[in-house]
Amino acid sequence: MIWKALSGIYKDRISSKPDTFHEIRRQRLMQIGCVTALGLLAALTVAKSSTFTIIVTGLASLVVSFTLSYKHKLLAASLVLLGAMSSMLFALAITGAGIYDLAVLGFSGIIIFAAILGGVAVFLAVLAWIIALCLLMAWLTLSGHIVPSTPRLTWPHVVFLNIILMVIGLSVYILVQDIKRLLSSLKHEHKKVQQSRTRIQHLAHHDALTNLPNRRCGEKRFAQLLANCANTNKNLAILFIDLDNFKPVNDALGHESGDLLLQQLTHRITSNLSKEQYLIRFGGDEFLVLTQFGYKEELETLAKSLILHCASTFLIRKTRVRVSASIGIVQAPEHGINFKSLCRKADIAMYHAKTGGKNTFRHYDLALDAESEAKFTIMQRLKTAIAEDEFEVYYQPVIHLETSKLEVVEALLRWPQQDGSLISPEYFIPLAETAGIINDIGLWVMNEACLFCAKMRAEGFEHLRVAVNLSTLQFQDGKLPSIVEFALAQSDLPANALELEITESVLMDDVANIQHQLDALASLGVNIAIDDFGTGYSNLSYLHKFNAQTLKIDRSLVTQLGPTNENLPLVTAIISMAKSLHLNTVAEGIEHESTAAKLINLGCTRGQGFLWSKPLPPDTLSQQLKSHY
Repeated sequence: MIWKALSGIYKDRISSKPDTFHEIRRQRLMQIGCVTALGLLAALTVAKSSTFTIIVTGLASLVVSFTLSYKHKLLAASLVLLGAMSSMLFALAITGAGIYDLAVLGFSGIIIFAAILGGVAVFLAVLAWIIALCLLMAWLTLSGHIVPSTPRLTWPHVVFLNIILMVIGLSVYILVQDIKRLLSSLKHEHKKVQQSRTRIQHLAHHDALTNLPNRRCGEKRFAQLLANCANTNKNLAILFIDLDNFKPVNDALGHESGDLLLQQLTHRITSNLSKEQYLIRFGGDEFLVLTQFGYKEELETLAKSLILHCASTFLIRKTRVRVSASIGIVQAPEHGINFKSLCRKADIAMYHAKTGGKNTFRHYDLALDAESEAKFTIMQRLKTAIAEDEFEVYYQPVIHLETSKLEVVEALLRWPQQDGSLISPEYFIPLAETAGIINDIGLWVMNEACLFCAKMRAEGFEHLRVAVNLSTLQFQDGKLPSIVEFALAQSDLPANALELEITESVLMDDVANIQHQLDALASLGVNIAIDDFGTGYSNLSYLHKFNAQTLKIDRSLVTQLGPTNENLPLVTAIISMAKSLHLNTVAEGIEHESTAAKLINLGCTRGQGFLWSKPLPPDTLSQQLKSHY
């Protein structure tokens, strides 16, 4: 009966899965109380006279302890149980054989109970109390105040002995099982941590979409190959690959199809590279090939092969797709040994290959450092656009996934043209950075976004926040905190209603200057978000160091969650890591309900994408907010 009762209690305990140490202690206390009560009830069947009265008193004390446990008064319940049981055993001993009585064996069980139920203070107090009772019992006997009887052995004595042993044994069993479960849990958690660490390390050095080494890993591999070249009398080359006409694929077939194209292209290229040649995902539709070479002709042969593979037909969801590639070639150490500088030079050569007709390659030379006429024209127009207020700010809603409430709108810069088209910010923002006017554009966007958000909050959307993207160059002069403070004051917008989005690359240069400004922004109460996480360096240590509150998961990881679970482990790892760092998460590029549902199950906080809305002009967004939110 005792074993069956304990089994039921134990199963209840497992099924309830207590989440706190408080609840575990409570359940232990009730278990031990039940086991002890069952033992005392069994003892009553053979108890007589004063022994019967003492045991009944002990049972009454157990009822009090159980009631206190039920009300979550654990300290009081523990003290009642331990004090009552030790006093009961003392009473049984002095009315029986004294220090030689079987009841003295129960003191060891009380000590075990104290170890299970209480902390160090309770355990030491109970231990001291029992020692004191034993000394008192010995003194009473030696001084003649009590005369221990020496009863003859009877079956009731055997029953009492077995009850004591069973109660102690079951209590020890509970304690040992707790320890075993704890060790098993620790082992399991350690394994999970190791697996998560491995996944995160892989994520930090590899592109999520293609599983290729990312830019950070590519920089390390470049340094290794360059050192090896010094020993082999060879040179090292970087071939910068940029796909031509990739944007129409995304526009016509969707970004998911574009991602499939990149994956197929990755497989095709890597299958035709040698073991000494490495393919790197630089970002977007850009790739690098690192290769050692002896003669320049080897590079041209490789470049022609890469162009041929890129120009082959791809079958994307039953649609035949053809793209081409423009390649820029730079050599080390001839053109330098700094990875970032060489990538820039290879990019310049690639751009000239693209403007020279696409589907070809160009070698870098010093003449290519001059800006092309097209770039010069755009940069001149950019300066005019600022003066004549040609820019517009569009806004894209960011939705809380569980409540479907709009919490944030992201401010996105647009440059409308007279023919009704828009020049993509991906094109003119780098030119603005090159021309040194990005701070002027950034200041204008900051003011416009804050004024719009303040206006919407005044019209009833009092909890609305606005997110503004920042460029690396906006940090260089150290004035960003004062610019933000002025924009907030001018618009009368609370600081916590502004979220500043920075890409991972911002965190890699001039760390001290950037951290100082981010600390100043955080002291204002402005929120910091890391944008496009997973496509750049993915340096995890910066997330907490730079006061980030939000992590935006790049769309290349999110878009595959709807139709497949391909990126599920990576997205799970990012969200889990963000939770451990107390960061909110925003998934970009959500286009399907199935994707949103999976992200909700993973614990992602917010979502953004065409599922809810494309970026909208201020007036259109204002009308939509009033109609739907």
